[in-house]
Amino acid sequence: MISKKQSRLRRARATRARIELNRAHRLTVHRSNLHIYAAVISPEGDRVLVSASTLEQEVRNELTGSKGNGGNVAAAKLIGARIARKAVAAGIETVAFDRSGNRYHGRIKALADAAREAGLKL
Repeated sequence: MISKKQSRLRRARATRARIELNRAHRLTVHRSNLHIYAAVISPEGDRVLVSASTLEQEVRNELTGSKGNGGNVAAAKLIGARIARKAVAAGIETVAFDRSGNRYHGRIKALADAAREAGLKL
């Protein structure tokens, strides 16, 4: 029987293979129970160009009013907007969304929608 983790990693491999064929910048998302992380990676896959996470001090200060942690939809929206602003400032307008095999739902969807609204094309 395939475990939940193995199933997620299988989906992630398939997505990354398609993204690699397109030679596009990749917006990757990692989520844990307490935090959410996003990074834009170069088409070669060798460098992180911009990143944002709920561990950053500025983000933590903004989240103190809303339950104080980074494991919710409000935090994901904040990170989505932040990564989009950083990417556009770095001259990156179009990225491929790598959701790391996670379902497009909840925090992952909130991050993607916020990034789109902030001017990033996914």
